[in-house]
Amino acid sequence: MVPHSLDDLILRPAQAADVPAVTALINSAYRGGSANGWTTEAHLLEGRRIDEPGLSKLMAEPDTIFLLCFDDKTLIGSVQLQKAGENLGYLGMFVVRPGLQGRGLGRWFMEQAEATARRLWGVTRMTMTVIGLRTELIAYYERCGYALTGERLPFPFDDGLSTALVDGIDLAVMQKEFSKTPAE
Repeated sequence: MVPHSLDDLILRPAQAADVPAVTALINSAYRGGSANGWTTEAHLLEGRRIDEPGLSKLMAEPDTIFLLCFDDKTLIGSVQLQKAGENLGYLGMFVVRPGLQGRGLGRWFMEQAEATARRLWGVTRMTMTVIGLRTELIAYYERCGYALTGERLPFPFDDGLSTALVDGIDLAVMQKEFSKTPAE
């Protein structure tokens, strides 16, 4: 399934009823096999990226939304947006359905997500974390305007969902500065 046009896509915040579908999409994109998309972490980690109770908990956090992207009634993208501080937003769990990656949809969806965070919270900067070993993913985010900050964080294995398949897994912090806040 390929979207007919970016103009035909529908964006909306996730609701409680979306949790099963969003959980399945996130896990298929992050932990699906390498044939399922270039964003998979399956060669680095096994297990699930998120479970339904964990996603429900994240969705309930203050100043947090999961923005969903639909082609007709088919969920094709999801991203976590959170106000992370004064003028700072966080973009996480960014996924596009495997099989639709590499066609410009991700860049468009990211721009829409950033614009949403800027509109909701007036953020002038966005931050994200990426597995430091994922150089191709870091390069993609750099092409989207994000830069490595030099900060590294431990990978959160304490949720019991993931097991490392390789040594040296940590999170690289990336940030993007916006020139101005969009008009309301």
